[in-house]
Amino acid sequence: MAMEPLDLSHRPLLHPLLKTAGVTLSEFSFANLFLFRRRHNYRVSVEGTAPFITGETYDGLRFAMPAGDLRRLPAHMMEEMLAAADALFPIPQEWLTLFDSERFVWTCQDGDADYIYPTEQICTFQGRKMHAKKNLRNQFVAQHRHQGRPLTIERIPDALAILDSWQTDSGLPHQDTDYAACREALQLSEELQLCGGIYYAEDLPAGFILGEELGQEMFVLHFAKALIRFKGIYQFLFSSFACILPGHYRRLNLEQDLGQEGLRASKQSYAPEFLQKKYRVSRRR
Repeated sequence: MAMEPLDLSHRPLLHPLLKTAGVTLSEFSFANLFLFRRRHNYRVSVEGTAPFITGETYDGLRFAMPAGDLRRLPAHMMEEMLAAADALFPIPQEWLTLFDSERFVWTCQDGDADYIYPTEQICTFQGRKMHAKKNLRNQFVAQHRHQGRPLTIERIPDALAILDSWQTDSGLPHQDTDYAACREALQLSEELQLCGGIYYAEDLPAGFILGEELGQEMFVLHFAKALIRFKGIYQFLFSSFACILPGHYRRLNLEQDLGQEGLRASKQSYAPEFLQKKYRVSRRR
């Protein structure tokens, strides 16, 4: 079966299929797939019954994912995909009824799950669990002149400057961060139909958020970068951006923690409403 490396030319084919799948897992976004295509070695099948994507998880599992709603595809699509990979992934919980437990086995890993938050909670930081976040946001607001602007094309250079400073502050080599993917997301934000906000402190570019719609009621945040010398900047970013989102985006998806303890602790500290599991389905041996 012919497979092509995923690139921007596949967007007209894959983007509408992924959107109509009705799945709010972060991988069901063409932008996500494209920006991390090299890390996961994503490839696209354009032959057979329907397009699908193959790739590798962070822990090395070879997987295939449909480019649309698997429930609407012929049953033999499972066999086509499993012929090209060791498992199907990411499979949402509502699709598990498609798989006969005598023929298939499914598992999920904590590091794969997306963190889901009520938008109102991140906007207001109300409640005991959010008290520390609110204090940090308020400290930033009290201590710095600040303003927020839409992340339009003319402000991309400011966002790139923030990204470069963030990378330097991380103390890590580029290959150990999402620097390259984030830089490409900023440079191709119009082509990928990403939107976001950029925030200034003391008239300096201080932080930005970039994401997109993922279903009618969910907005996924692909990237959030800021200068840590401005204490409370991240809390201000998240709160301010959540407050300006249209009201129909009832939830925010902050994607997975990849099993990294620091990232897990950070995302847990914002008190997720739930973790959206992603299942790995393989043939029972």
